[in-house]
Amino acid sequence: MTIGFGVLGEIQARSEGAAVDLGPARQRSVFAALVVDINRTVPVEVLVDRVWGLRPPQRAKPTLYSYVSRLRQALDTVMDEASAETGPSIARRPAGYVLLADPGTVTVDVHLFRDLAGQAGATDDPRAAALFERALGLWRGEPFAGVDTPWFNSLRESLLAERHACWLDRNDVQLRRGHHGLLLPELAACHDTHPLDERLAAQLMLALYRSGRAADALRCFEQVRRALAKELGSDPSDELRRLHQRVLVNDPDIAAPGMAPTTALAVTGTTAPATVAPAAVTTAPAASAPASVPAAGLPSSSDRTVPRQLPAASRWFTGRQRELAELDKVLRPTGRPGDAVPVCAVSGSGGIGKTSLAVHWAHQNTDRFPDGQLHVDLRGFDPSADPLASATAIRVFLDALGVAPGSIPVDQEALAGLYRSLVADRRMLIVLDNAVDAAQVAALLPGTAGCAVLVTSRRRLTGLAVTHGAHLLPLDMLSVSESRELLGRHLGEDRLAAEPEAVTAVLEHCTGLPLALSVVGARAAAGTGFPLAALAEELHDESARLDALDAGDLSANVRAVCRVSYRALGDGAAEVFRLLGAAAPGPEIGLPAAGSLLGRPVTAARAALRELETVHLVQQPVPGRYRMHDLIRLYAAERAALDQREESRARALRRVMDFYLHTAYAGDRVLSPLRHHHMELEPPVDGVIPQPMTDQGAVLAWFRAEHTCLVAAQRLAERNGWDVLVWQFARVLDGFLWRQGRLDDLVALWRTGLAAAERHGEGGARAWAHRRLAHAWARLGHHDDALRHGESALAAAEEAGDLAEQARIHDVVAWSWARQGDDRQALAHVRHTLRLQRLGHDPVATANALNAVGWYEARLGEYEQALAHCEEGLEIQGRHGFRDGEACTLDSLGFIAHAAARHDEALAYYRRARALFHDLGNLYEEANTLASLGDVHLALAQPDEARHNWQRAVTLYHAQHRAEDARRLQDKLSRPPR
Repeated sequence: MTIGFGVLGEIQARSEGAAVDLGPARQRSVFAALVVDINRTVPVEVLVDRVWGLRPPQRAKPTLYSYVSRLRQALDTVMDEASAETGPSIARRPAGYVLLADPGTVTVDVHLFRDLAGQAGATDDPRAAALFERALGLWRGEPFAGVDTPWFNSLRESLLAERHACWLDRNDVQLRRGHHGLLLPELAACHDTHPLDERLAAQLMLALYRSGRAADALRCFEQVRRALAKELGSDPSDELRRLHQRVLVNDPDIAAPGMAPTTALAVTGTTAPATVAPAAVTTAPAASAPASVPAAGLPSSSDRTVPRQLPAASRWFTGRQRELAELDKVLRPTGRPGDAVPVCAVSGSGGIGKTSLAVHWAHQNTDRFPDGQLHVDLRGFDPSADPLASATAIRVFLDALGVAPGSIPVDQEALAGLYRSLVADRRMLIVLDNAVDAAQVAALLPGTAGCAVLVTSRRRLTGLAVTHGAHLLPLDMLSVSESRELLGRHLGEDRLAAEPEAVTAVLEHCTGLPLALSVVGARAAAGTGFPLAALAEELHDESARLDALDAGDLSANVRAVCRVSYRALGDGAAEVFRLLGAAAPGPEIGLPAAGSLLGRPVTAARAALRELETVHLVQQPVPGRYRMHDLIRLYAAERAALDQREESRARALRRVMDFYLHTAYAGDRVLSPLRHHHMELEPPVDGVIPQPMTDQGAVLAWFRAEHTCLVAAQRLAERNGWDVLVWQFARVLDGFLWRQGRLDDLVALWRTGLAAAERHGEGGARAWAHRRLAHAWARLGHHDDALRHGESALAAAEEAGDLAEQARIHDVVAWSWARQGDDRQALAHVRHTLRLQRLGHDPVATANALNAVGWYEARLGEYEQALAHCEEGLEIQGRHGFRDGEACTLDSLGFIAHAAARHDEALAYYRRARALFHDLGNLYEEANTLASLGDVHLALAQPDEARHNWQRAVTLYHAQHRAEDARRLQDKLSRPPR
């Protein structure tokens, strides 16, 4: 049995050529950490450090043991009976774990690479060349691809340096053997990405000289000299300067074996490189040559290649009809001289389907481009390779266009000129996939309008729009229907119909990311007996969700895709990214909150968020608010655990919690300045700048934007055991949710607040929480729940001796009795309220109680007393500027006037009440007043106005989930007008 372990690329194990399932990325990293030291014991602490870095999770060791157990099972599954005793296995030793393997049957690519390179350095050139090629052929990409911890990163850099040295040694051997022509394209491409590597430059100069391109060799030296001076402030080495001199004097000793010295140059040793004649191959045919005769190595116009480089289209491509139509509209080359080249840059997060869209559209539109299609992967965000140099991409295109390797210029300007010349009179589509930035793309744009360019990138290439008029086409997540269609393409409709609940869960957890949906689809399709529900269960666990979205290689691994974008960030943006995952409570964040999260000025937060937005790690759905996709958020939290100190995360969390609490408290006081809700808050910690709250309209807008984050902040406080904060968040959110009619949210908010108050043991807090729950349940029509919480609230308030709180509780209990139809009981309770409030000498609270008494008296037909109480209350409320109370009392007066058949007076009261409720953002009471207005209009024989107001009320009732109230009005609307 032949078994191979590989780390020079993706981490893998193969048995008889078949891949062994090593599990998710973290588990594979455990395997790699053992493979590197195969047959040597690795202590547990060392393994933890290698796999998780300096800040491992609390349960790192139990998790490690679980990974080792699964790896053992994976290795056992590929062992036949004959090899069960001698095959590789993971053994426990007192000091740690060891991966045992027989060197005769198990190969490890990294160790084999080093052995082959060492042998090559100690033998003759023909054998060395073969050994070097074998060694380099073991590399499949970046070592430990998809793994990102300090230990692996350090070892990766070391191995890449070893590979580069091996490659350079191979080049020396091949140059000695006279294979300069074969090496030239590879050397030129590598020089583009390593312009300061003098050994590489020497090899390229020698290959150019031996290919009859001495002028290009001298030009290469000049490029290196300028680069060294600019970047390092140094001159070329003595060795490189000597080679330069030997090229200048046409030294026969540097000619290729068996080859006469080149005669391309006739210069003296004192001639400066700037005076050297150009190489024989230029970017266009020589002026003296007939137009039909191409320059050496260039294709003629009658025999030119028509490249068809498009990769295969994806069979899973789904949706994107709007984007396809937009591409149809934008990518229409005119071919007219002077017109701009149509360029469209498709951008979006990793795994969102940019390449699939581009390739799908390109295949559908090949008839627009009869002279061919060029395609190159620019590797801008590649998990296992560096971005492709623009010059290298041009060489790929020139090769596709039929230019002989020896005729491709080295100078980048000459390269670009030749490329543009060859496509100038053609109608071609150029697909530049996975671009890193606008500069990389700009060098690849043709100069004439017969071509069209389709670019994909994770970056929003705004610079390309500014400089070249590119049309920017951002991609968003798939809709729910498109997501279901994509999953159905993988699994078939019958499979989806058989597990509807699992399908719903999968769609919810993948949140429209095509890569995530395709990974789930591929995993589920791998075995017909594999239930989708099992995958849905994996996805449900946030801590394991990214593991579940790993199909075993880097192109099908959501974590690896996120990692590439993360590595492209600057330090400031990377910190914001981590903290958004670890400390931001809600699904999105406003700019002021982000500033406090960071503990920096808003300007610094804006710059970092702009960088994240540019690479689509966050979106800005509305100005000043930023949203992170759920799966990206999970990865950000992982990075925070790995790269951010726990104390730093804790400080950031406290800052953002303080921002939300203090800003919400200030806003609540603006909305209800006379309510009894004063709280003693701890001062915000350093770095927090609460948002100013002065204007009521702005406050309501802020609460509407932030209420989801505020609820999430309360839950986060609960998870951290911060009971006082839990209770305080309930207090500051209560008024807004009440105004919006979000009764279900209020119940959830105060259940959490009550639990915290009971844990904290403060009687006043318990009374308040029970009272607010009683009120919400009463409004929802849950009489028993309302009375139960009302009784508990009264007991707590009496224990605390708080008369004002007792008064408010009686008011709430009255509401519950009224919902049950017992207005007499309700009136008795609000009379208790009035008595207690008068004892407290609080005029506003007394006015509210007067209105409550008047309301229930009116309900019982006691209109004179009701009118007197309400008018007294309205006068006090107006005197103290309590607009909330005024609106409620005006509504009561409208009810009294309507009952007394004073309909015009009732309309006036109700209209004033509705206008106040609307201005105050009290949608709950506004809906009730609209319903009452409809009733008055009906009494005035104005059915159209009645129906108009009822319909507006129904809309608000539905938005507030008040089904019974909506049904009551729908019954009225269903009756014929009269």
